[in-house]
Amino acid sequence: MKKYKNLKKELLRDKRIKKEYALLEPEFAVVRQIIDLRLTKNVSQKKLAEKIGTKQSAISRLERGFVNPSVSFLSRVASALGKKLVVEIR
Repeated sequence: MKKYKNLKKELLRDKRIKKEYALLEPEFAVVRQIIDLRLTKNVSQKKLAEKIGTKQSAISRLERGFVNPSVSFLSRVASALGKKLVVEIR
């Protein structure tokens, strides 16, 4: 983990990389919230997938940031975790 933090710190010194990284923050924040909620509620990826009618691999891809999910998909995930999705433009 220390190597990752050092690499991240080094890369973020580049203004272009820092700008692109900042643009991804909303996606990172959503993924972190989903993972935290799922783990807090002790729900496996497989169980979450079953609740929303998808495959475990879809949840895995979501949590790894490999997909750009629809608002509908995120809403189903939130609902399955006992939450409501709120989208806001500021």
